Formats: sequence, structure tokens, C-alpha cells
Amino acid sequence: MESKPIRTSIDLPRDLHRRLREAAARKGCSARKLMLEGIERAVAEVQPSRPVRRLNFDNPPFPAIGRPIDFTNEELYDLIEFP
Repeated sequence: MESKPIRTSIDLPRDLHRRLREAAARKGCSARKLMLEGIERAVAEVQPSRPVRRLNFDNPPFPAIGRPIDFTNEELYDLIEFP
């Protein structure tokens, strides 16, 4: 489902606006498209670089004591409720 765009306005210095329009013309696109590309690039830079980690029980951090239990990660996730 495509989200509905939100209209916003910003105040640009005249010189920056002129350079934006010139850069867009050189690139063969609209100033709007050029601004959106720049904003998307800036937002992508500040997103966390590390993905959300899931618990992995395949290689435990310490040796097991007692009788081994044979579970897969999927079976453990079915048994344990996570928030």
C-alpha cells in the first residue's frame, strides 16, 4: 500500500535554490526529485547499521551441563513468549 505524500515547505537561500535547479537540469530531473533523493540518502545514513538480533541457541556461550536437549531455534521460539 503506497502512503499518501505529505506537503511541506522549506525556506531556501536564493543561491542554494538556483544551484538546486541548475543541478536538477544537469541531471535531467526535477528539483523535487533531486531533493527527495538527497533526503532519502541522509535518512539512510542515520539508520542503525546493526540489524535487530534474534536469540540464537545453536552455539551456546557456555558448555552445557547434564543431559542434552535437542531443540531447534524455531521450536524454542514456539515455546517461549517474547515481548
